[in-house]
Amino acid sequence: MTQLEGTTPFRTFILKIANRCNIDCDYCFVFNSKDQAARHLPARMDVDVARAAARRIGEHVAAHGLQTVHVVLHGGEPLLAGARHLADLLGTIRKGIPAGTEVRFELQTNGTLLSNAWLDLFERHAVVVGVSLDGPPAANDRHRLTHAGRSSAASAVRGIELLRSRPHLFAGLLAVVDLANNPVEVHDYLASFEPPVIDFGLPHGTHDDPPHRDDPSVPEYGLWMSRVYDAWLVRPEYRHSVRMLEDIVALSSGVRGSVETLGLAPPTSVVIESDGTVEGVDTLRSVEEGASWLGLDVFDHSFDEALHHPKLLHRQYGKAALAEKCRSCPLVDVCGGGYLPHRFSAARGYGNPSVYCADLEYLIRHVQGSLRQHGWSPYASAAPSP
Repeated sequence: MTQLEGTTPFRTFILKIANRCNIDCDYCFVFNSKDQAARHLPARMDVDVARAAARRIGEHVAAHGLQTVHVVLHGGEPLLAGARHLADLLGTIRKGIPAGTEVRFELQTNGTLLSNAWLDLFERHAVVVGVSLDGPPAANDRHRLTHAGRSSAASAVRGIELLRSRPHLFAGLLAVVDLANNPVEVHDYLASFEPPVIDFGLPHGTHDDPPHRDDPSVPEYGLWMSRVYDAWLVRPEYRHSVRMLEDIVALSSGVRGSVETLGLAPPTSVVIESDGTVEGVDTLRSVEEGASWLGLDVFDHSFDEALHHPKLLHRQYGKAALAEKCRSCPLVDVCGGGYLPHRFSAARGYGNPSVYCADLEYLIRHVQGSLRQHGWSPYASAAPSP
């Protein structure tokens, strides 16, 4: 087996098409974390950068025989790129990828700038849209305020309601967990918009700068998400997915997915910055300055070079890359050691269990225990995917 054959190719390409934002979330890993490099990058991605990125994606598609790729338009706030410029970027990307390859476009936005004109553009280019919202206004506004300190909730909700008028464009909602918010209220509020998916993210934290807890001896984030799980199941009319919870169910059943935050399969995403530089895990900006940077760009380097970069090879190693405690844990196939940025400490790098280790253990056991009550047993419900 060659080195190229022994690695899992990238399938999701995250393009930072705008490096500015019209709101000022205090937990933002782009603008309010340890690495401030984004503030000095181009405010929006130039068409020449998109053309080079598309050419590199095309090379990667050909080298690995990919039939489908995902292109995620991200920021900052990607709508700040402007509708005409975004249309140019979309056309350039689609043109640069081989015609026989299916390109699935997705855009992640705070929703405040959405309009029917934007949705018309997304219709033309088959772009589905995810919106970030942390819950009801009081919950959302704990962290997601404008630069003037005003609420962003009403504008975001207006944008979501527009999306609901074209449900085929609505990719789902993304919320960051805050222990100060009631998990059932947050879940049910988000569910009221009838999204296809609700994705909950844990706040960024490291062993040097751990996430807030009211009682460090209690797995509070695991408890919070377990209450979401119970609220999700109790209402049979709910048709949405809750990504973290469905990932736990799938991984517990033996499915070997490419989930960035859970499981042992190598992640398959890569980030292209607005200036064309390439990052593996952009959320590593929350860890320390320069942690996400590889010294590569789409003008001079292929994605296979990124795939084999020393900073990213650990993503191919599975259990071997984890702390000894994680390797011997019976839940490791599900937890996967937790999300890479959450393992960091200045003393040991990424060779630690996640700062959410106890939370993930509690949540996984809660989900598996609930499933057992319905006659299910872990690792017996599905065969591993190829």
